[in-house]
Amino acid sequence: MSWNHVLLEKKDNVATLTLNRPEKYNAFAGRMREEIREAVEEFCSDGDARVLVITGAGKAFCSGGDVDEFVSGETQALSDVVSNVRHTMCRTVLAINAVEKPVIAAVNGVAAGGGCNLALSCDIRIASDRARFGQVFTRIGAHPDWGGIYFLPRLVGYAKAAELIWSAEIIDAQEALRLGMVSRVVPHEELMDATYALAGRIAKNAPLPIAFSKRGLQNFFRWDLEAALDYEAYVLEVIRNSEDMMEGFKAFLEKREPHFKGC
Repeated sequence: MSWNHVLLEKKDNVATLTLNRPEKYNAFAGRMREEIREAVEEFCSDGDARVLVITGAGKAFCSGGDVDEFVSGETQALSDVVSNVRHTMCRTVLAINAVEKPVIAAVNGVAAGGGCNLALSCDIRIASDRARFGQVFTRIGAHPDWGGIYFLPRLVGYAKAAELIWSAEIIDAQEALRLGMVSRVVPHEELMDATYALAGRIAKNAPLPIAFSKRGLQNFFRWDLEAALDYEAYVLEVIRNSEDMMEGFKAFLEKREPHFKGC
């Protein structure tokens, strides 16, 4: 499938979704939100792709919604919809969240507004030392979207999330690291190498327990210890006779690298 504003490429078992509107700092425009969802779904359907990296072309990760489109009334982000039908951006966030495989954001520059929250919707974030993060919605009279009021407080806590959203402060990569918004900060020139190194390590491991553990991790705010133990027991029962678990044990005993198939 071809798109106007995103690229999807795969090397080995790692796919890369690149927001490709660099002249506008990868601001969301036209069908771009829908294109992201379509690319995510194509990644999901590829049995050989085990990790998805999301990044931006040029100097920015994503600067959020294209203000020119909002002012001109051309944006498709907030078109009238039937009350029980979610906006395109909502469906895209849900699609990313539903991916059973790991999703890593490689934040190469500014991530503002919806672009910031797109990064937060990923499982892991690695930031360039040039990255900047901003919940800039109130600065332009808007409300957070792309799941910001869901993801941000889970990472930084209620009070800090409230401060960042209400003040519209832009923070640098080191502050984002201190707050727990990103997993690590690397020199800009090393960003993609560091991201692909992590993605490659993950892609070598068994896909089934990764998928199950992702679902478990997403429920850690809702489950108590008993629920978590019950889930772990259920998963172990499901995968105990899988080919990959047998391969993992056999490879360990034979002192070699395992070759997992995802079954």
